[in-house]
Amino acid sequence: MENFSSLQTLLLTLLSCLIVVIFICVKWISFDSKNRIKIPPSPRKLPIIGNFHQLGSSPDLNLQLLSQKYGAIMLLQLGSIPTLVASSAAAAQEIMKTHDLSFCSRPSLTMANILLYGSKGISFSPYGEYWRQLKSIMVLKLLSNTRVKSYQKVREDEVGHTIQLLEESCGTIVDMRSVFGSLTNDIICRASVGRKLDGPKLTNLLRRFVDMFTVFSIGSYIPWLSWVDQIIGSIRKAEKVAEELDEFLEEVIEEHENKKKGEDTNSDEAGEDFVDILIDLQKDKTTGFSLQRDSLKALILEAFSAGTETTQTSLEWALSELIKNPRVMNKLQQEVTEIAQRRAMISEEDLEKVPYLKAVIKEALRLHPPLPLLLPRKSMQDVKVMGYDIRAGTQVIINAWAIGRDPALWGESIEFKPERFLNNSITYQGMQFDWLPFGAGRRSCPGIHFSLPVIELALANIVYKFDMVLPNGIRNEDLDMTEAFGITMHKKSPLLVLLGPRF
Repeated sequence: MENFSSLQTLLLTLLSCLIVVIFICVKWISFDSKNRIKIPPSPRKLPIIGNFHQLGSSPDLNLQLLSQKYGAIMLLQLGSIPTLVASSAAAAQEIMKTHDLSFCSRPSLTMANILLYGSKGISFSPYGEYWRQLKSIMVLKLLSNTRVKSYQKVREDEVGHTIQLLEESCGTIVDMRSVFGSLTNDIICRASVGRKLDGPKLTNLLRRFVDMFTVFSIGSYIPWLSWVDQIIGSIRKAEKVAEELDEFLEEVIEEHENKKKGEDTNSDEAGEDFVDILIDLQKDKTTGFSLQRDSLKALILEAFSAGTETTQTSLEWALSELIKNPRVMNKLQQEVTEIAQRRAMISEEDLEKVPYLKAVIKEALRLHPPLPLLLPRKSMQDVKVMGYDIRAGTQVIINAWAIGRDPALWGESIEFKPERFLNNSITYQGMQFDWLPFGAGRRSCPGIHFSLPVIELALANIVYKFDMVLPNGIRNEDLDMTEAFGITMHKKSPLLVLLGPRF
């Protein structure tokens, strides 16, 4: 019996030793594995909310300040969502070029799902076959060079109408934000639905739509607190905007369907608007892609909102910088005056001969990118960026605002100097990463080639026809350029000017 007891003790001792050895091995393997995974530097975070408190009311600026401490890429925890923030051209290039396919999806966002029919538009839909088909439709059918060119008369007509209204307003204070909003809204309406619509009503509805994207949805980042969105009313507010927009879109589509019933199907392509084209694609069964009604409405809505919002914002910032910098304004006015040769208006053909105008617009976009943080991306697989390991499912934010103001890339980075864009190779194609007003890679903005002619034509004619000063004796150099952060970056206060004719 004693021998049995001794044997039992020995076995228990050996078993205990084996458990200890296994425990140590597991710990060592786990520790070694963690050491081999290199995670980007991160600021300290708080329970539940993570790093949200560090974003503040100016996330672009605050993320820039954090990047100066933690590096070109850093990992934040936004609620339960790990978020990679890129604040340098090199980091942006790795994400949007080297590993573009790994980072070309979108995170699921509550507001986008409500407002865009389950994120069925091109901007927020996740990467996959559906998105690729939508992108093909946008690039080949809606925004091809031929299609954009076909709307030249629309642009020239509406810019001419705007100039006429401004001539009638000379000597009075003019809200240029409102002017640019009406101009871009009318151009988008004529290109999208074939006619002007109720301007103030539609503008107000689209403003509410865009503003909903700036409403913070707790459920998008802390899913177990999604009920809070219901309690505070943000979900219902978004649903109401979505309902009103859906009614508007249904009326537009039904109007076009009824019109087509009595039309010759061999209509002139240049006379077709976006809705006509999308309805034809919806009925075309030979493409192998079924464009559902919700997808059609999401695309129309994106054309309205994105086309109006970014163009209007870019025009206001560009004109504000010109007014604030009289040297640049004088130089641009000299260029467009020489091109116009005393004609009543500058035409789109003239825009090929105004390099300084193009440099002015690029410089304004450098300092004031329409989407300062671009739209968020999502990694689809584990990937290594700048030596750091990034897990699949990580949200990615690219701070285009910070990159455009990086003193390592741009001499006198906060000064407005269009000359830096003369005689260089920077284009709107998204092939460079120190200038990213419209992103790059697969998820770059496809609408830039529609918006750019509007910006160039409107700005050229306004500075050609008018001199501008600020009201109430404010010096032009003292113009308030405070930013108001949102999904697009507006001036905090609208641009108010006194206009006078130049000739």
